[in-house]
Amino acid sequence: MNDAHFHLLVNHLPIIIPIIGMLILIGGFITRSAIVKRTACLVFILGAICTIPAAASGEGAEEVVEDMELADHHIIHEHEEAAEIFILFSYALGALALVGLWANLKEKSFSTVINVIILALSIVVIFLGSNAGTTGGEIRHTEIRE
Repeated sequence: MNDAHFHLLVNHLPIIIPIIGMLILIGGFITRSAIVKRTACLVFILGAICTIPAAASGEGAEEVVEDMELADHHIIHEHEEAAEIFILFSYALGALALVGLWANLKEKSFSTVINVIILALSIVVIFLGSNAGTTGGEIRHTEIRE
């Protein structure tokens, strides 16, 4: 297995996991369940952790793709830029979810406010993940390029 193969195996997790976390968090708001909200925070933390191998394998995947001449450097660079922004926001969401989990467990008065901010940030992360995923797909899939 080369770096590009590994990158393809792990890069979908940090994009999909925040979607699942957002749905769970919305469920926690609907049911007013602290346990469901904690679960959502754990899912967001998992998503941030899954970002690490995807980010770490990106450079090696770039080397493989450039050697194969599958796409020009501009398309690869566009994906790299989109992924860097997504990574930062994904880590921020994971860190905020960690604070939210702590606040929920300690029954802090600001727990609800943090959960609302987590929900808003998760929407941003999902958007940025979609952008990073689309630009990554354009490297190999010419049919989705504009």
